[in-house]
Amino acid sequence: MIERYSRPAMKRVWSEENKYQLWLKVELAVCEAWSEAGVIPADDMAKLRKAAFNQKVMDEAFKRTRHDVTAFLQAVTRGLGPEGRWVHLGLTSSDVMDTALSLQMVEGIDILLQDVAALSEAVRGQAITHKKTPIMGRTHGVHAEPTTFGLKMALWWDELYRQEARLRFAREHVAVGKISGAVGTHATVPPQVEDKVCARLGIKADAVSNQIVQRDRHAHFVTALALVAASLEKFATEVRHLQRTEVHEVEEPFSEGQTGSSAMPHKRNPELSERVCGLARLIRGHSVTALENVALWHERDISHSSAERLILPDSCLALDYILDLFTGVVKGLRVYPKRMWQNLESTRGLVFSQRLMLTLVEKGLPRESAYKIAQRHGMASWDSGADFRQLVRNDPEVLQHLSEADLDGIFDYGYYLKYVDDVFQRLGLS
Repeated sequence: MIERYSRPAMKRVWSEENKYQLWLKVELAVCEAWSEAGVIPADDMAKLRKAAFNQKVMDEAFKRTRHDVTAFLQAVTRGLGPEGRWVHLGLTSSDVMDTALSLQMVEGIDILLQDVAALSEAVRGQAITHKKTPIMGRTHGVHAEPTTFGLKMALWWDELYRQEARLRFAREHVAVGKISGAVGTHATVPPQVEDKVCARLGIKADAVSNQIVQRDRHAHFVTALALVAASLEKFATEVRHLQRTEVHEVEEPFSEGQTGSSAMPHKRNPELSERVCGLARLIRGHSVTALENVALWHERDISHSSAERLILPDSCLALDYILDLFTGVVKGLRVYPKRMWQNLESTRGLVFSQRLMLTLVEKGLPRESAYKIAQRHGMASWDSGADFRQLVRNDPEVLQHLSEADLDGIFDYGYYLKYVDDVFQRLGLS
């Protein structure tokens, strides 16, 4: 388990203490359902409600039994009298373990939904602040055409909205319990008991199960987490690129006294974003393991169990951590509009090549001819370092078709910002 990156709330969800308390909660909910069915006497049920779990007893019992649920039951019933015989009535271990695990996953995903909401709000703030801040758009890592930093942030915000929806969908599909006995036939515990137990626990009864809740649900859960992590890696990679010395359009927060290198005192590295990228890979790897857990032998085997004890807590702990970490990056992001403008101008007007081509087409030239004119001056600007705009203004062939007013309009950066408000309005960002 990635202890170093654990935050308190998520750490509590996946703690052994919480797990066993949830096991007890499930066991007592089953007892309540049996009592309502007239099986457990009311007096015994009143005593069962006071049942408690004793970790010391469980540890001692586990040394003998080598079975955690058997040891757990001894740890609970040791403090009870004759009424203890009703605990675990008609159940198999997975009834308790899988139902409690579902409750843990629901608790975990609820924390992650709060994390995503906090990051979304931070991104929203940057989007609105920099809605009209021009920045060079890049494709293949090469200057393409201008966009705005606010549009970059708006894109992230919209992606986080989709990720939130995926988490909620995953929550719905893991919020199920299984109280159907060995191999899921309900032979020892009727469906009515399962329905009452799950209703009491605030989840749905799995419509059909064998000895376990089916692991496609858990794979859905982990892959949803991996998708969120993939978006975070995408966002963090963008920060890393924009922080490169040659670009230097944004920087991660860098506090006084912080150091970036033991050897080079000048260094300010995007190490937080790099950490996000690294842990996103971990979560993505866990999603593969979760998918491998779907195919089990017959009504079940136990090959999934050992893996889940690692991948479910680790995925939740890691994603909780990097969501919070990257929220801090976004909130404290240093944005350099002047540097963005310098980079826009660094290619000496090359960004206007498409505008030139399209305007020539509008004036009646065939597209191929217009493309050749724009490309000719673009290549000359690349090779000689001359200003693309000046090369175009000095071309007699261009001046046969375009006036000075036409050229002024072509070389206007404002052209690329004219629909930014429309996009923000469509997103509901204000």
